[in-house]
Order: sequence, then structure tokens, then C-alpha cells
Amino acid sequence: MRPGRPGLARGAAPLPIHGELTVTFVIDAHGLGRGFVRSTGPLLRRRRERVSAVRDVTFSVAPGEIVGYLGPNGAGKSTTMKMLTGILAPTRGRLRVCGLEPSRQRTRLAARIGVVFGQRTTLWWDLPLRDSLTLVRHLYRVDAAAHAARSAELTELLELGPFLATPVRQLSLGQRMRGDLAAALLHDPELLVLDEPTIGLDVVSKSAIREFLLRRNAERGTTILLTTHDLGDVERLCRRVVVIDHGRLAFDGGLDALRAGAPTPRTLVVDLAAPAGPIEVAGARTVRVEGPRQWLELSGNPAEVVSEVVSAVARRHAVVDLTLREPDIEDVVARLYARGRDVPREPAPGAG
Repeated sequence: MRPGRPGLARGAAPLPIHGELTVTFVIDAHGLGRGFVRSTGPLLRRRRERVSAVRDVTFSVAPGEIVGYLGPNGAGKSTTMKMLTGILAPTRGRLRVCGLEPSRQRTRLAARIGVVFGQRTTLWWDLPLRDSLTLVRHLYRVDAAAHAARSAELTELLELGPFLATPVRQLSLGQRMRGDLAAALLHDPELLVLDEPTIGLDVVSKSAIREFLLRRNAERGTTILLTTHDLGDVERLCRRVVVIDHGRLAFDGGLDALRAGAPTPRTLVVDLAAPAGPIEVAGARTVRVEGPRQWLELSGNPAEVVSEVVSAVARRHAVVDLTLREPDIEDVVARLYARGRDVPREPAPGAG
């Protein structure tokens, strides 16, 4: 097993990768931009206009990091992913992935990255999963002994054994996703790019994939860039998030810094013994009532107001249960978009 590649500390020396190049960052994007020309207007009077899908995006990812790349639909996430994997060439800026220029060195890059698209499989639809994985070995020219060892390891970790002989078209969504992960990792890539890897999966399948990715990162040092709308993925996997909106970088830093940069109220959920009108207490505002359950949005610093609010509610009502809910990342990101301006970025891990 190859030793893991931990993230770089400040001032750390660049890391040699596969004996080919010496790179400081697995992903290094500076002033990255991609424009398109589109036609608008009536058929006989069409106008051509230039549209920027990505504008002046700068970020880097150190070896061993797991980074969430977030944004609403149309923000520029998919365009960025296509530039990172060499499908699209940037129209502005500089981009290096594993020390290579993706659009010009796409074949060399393909041998060093793995890509999984949650809504599109890379497996052969009518072949058994085992045969698909064998074909992947030949595509990447993986040594037979190395393929056998990695295939056995991935089969055990992803629990593929029971359906290796099943045609891909007969696999459930969760089984197919695990098969796609195995195919993306058979050639032992340094970088794994994941686009919605848990979309449509049940809770058990999501948990299994998240735990596998964490283990892969911890034991092999695989760098992971993840784009998802499932904020459970982000909170479980990522210590750092990069947020893009309208093609521009809106935030780059840790989850705690994101929450602090776009503060979102905490919510106190109160279960009363019997239905009642909206609770009125200082330091909170009732935002929702469903029978005996009420949702109170806390104002100010929850550490200072929560005990006062709880005491006030308990004095006036028969309380069965109380739950303090922290805002999830989706709420925080939505508030960040609504603010309509950039949040100051904290230094990215490994930046120096």
C-alpha cells in the first residue's frame, strides 16, 4: 500500500508525485475564467453575445485535502469541473492539476485522477460489474498484479462481492455508485473528483459511501474535490468549502468561518403538552406552529439567550421536550447568496 500524502503545512516542501513532477498543490487555479458565445433574439435577427460562466476564480487544494465545491445551479460548478478534468480549456487564467495543464495534457492527467459523476455511469451497461472493472484495467494499462490487489481491496471495502456477476443495468443506484467509485480508483489516482456522488441514494448507502471516502483519504492520502447539493456530505466529509456564485468565488475557508461570515439564526424546537398559540418570549420569535410543536428563532448570541428563553417558556407552558437546532450548511450558503456580496476569505489550508 502506498504511503498516504498528508496535506501541506505552511512552509512545507513540495511533494514528489509518481516520480514525474514535483508539485505543491494538487489543484492550483489562478484567475480562472471560461466564457461562451451564445445567440439570442428572433431567428432572422440573431445576436451573438459573450457570457462568462466562470470569472476570476482563484483557489488551490493541497495533497490530502477533502474540499467541498458548492454553489447553486448555474453558478459555474460544472464548468469548473470540466476545466479541471481537461474537457474544457480555460479562456482566461492559469490552471494546473497534479502539475499538468488539463486541456493540453489530458491523457497524462487521466492516469492520475479519478472522476465520478453521480448522474452518469462510466461502467458498461450490459456487462457484469466484474467485466467492467476488467475493461477499466486495460484502459488505464494497470499491471495485472496491481489490478488484482486493488480490485480485491475495493471489493471488500465497498462490499461489491454479491453483485460482481450482475449486469450493470440490473444494479440498484447505490450498487452502481459503489461500482463507479471502484472503477475510478482502480488505477490509484492522486485526485478524486466527485460530482453529486450520493444523489438519489438512501440513508444507508450515503453513509457507506461517506465512510469509504473518509477511510480512503485517511489511509491513502487521496485528495478529494466534491461538488454536491447534499449538505450532509459536506458536513461529514469536508473541513473546507469553496463557494462559487454567478461564476465568482464567494467564499473559501472552513465550515465554522462560513457560518460566521453569513450568520444564520439558531432555532429552538419546543414540544408542548397541548397545542397553544404562538409563544411570545423575549429573545425569540415564533416562526412556525404545528399542533403542540413550535419553532422559535433565537436572536442575538444563543449562548446568552437560550437559557433565558427556555426558562421563560417553561414558566408559561407545560413543556414535554426542547431541542436546539444549529443551522445546516445549506441555510448558511443560501444566506450567503442572498447577501449579494463576497464574504472575506480566510487563508486556505496549505497556502503559504
